[in-house]
Amino acid sequence: MITKDNYASEVKKYQPKPKLLRNCIKAFLVGGLICAIGQGLTFFYIEVFGFTEKTAGNPTVTTLILIAAILTGFGVYDKIGQFAGAGSAVPVTGFANSIASAALEHKSEGIVLGIATNMFKLAGSVIVFGAVSAYVVGLIRYLVEQFL
Repeated sequence: MITKDNYASEVKKYQPKPKLLRNCIKAFLVGGLICAIGQGLTFFYIEVFGFTEKTAGNPTVTTLILIAAILTGFGVYDKIGQFAGAGSAVPVTGFANSIASAALEHKSEGIVLGIATNMFKLAGSVIVFGAVSAYVVGLIRYLVEQFL
């Protein structure tokens, strides 16, 4: 007989064992492939358009975001995410996917109340976290430089 006390142990018997090593390898390979594509784009912008290493970053990130948004619109990025897990979520393309997914999910509610408001719910929290993190890291760096 299952009681509250032994419920967790009974449930564990039927749970599938996670394949951690395989999942980590898939995440590493897909995340690395996304980053390698980004590096290839950087080299492309440097060689073809004459950007410097410092200035090629902005068009590279923009291109990766555009590609991720297009792949999300066609449903391809979701399949990549199911296969790779965190490997597709960590780079900037994962952020683009999450925003494009929110926009597509709520498009039936209209442009302003559907797409715009729901798309930027996630973006707002990420931007706030990024700004606060940058401030904290900058403050730590300033304090280290002042006292060391």
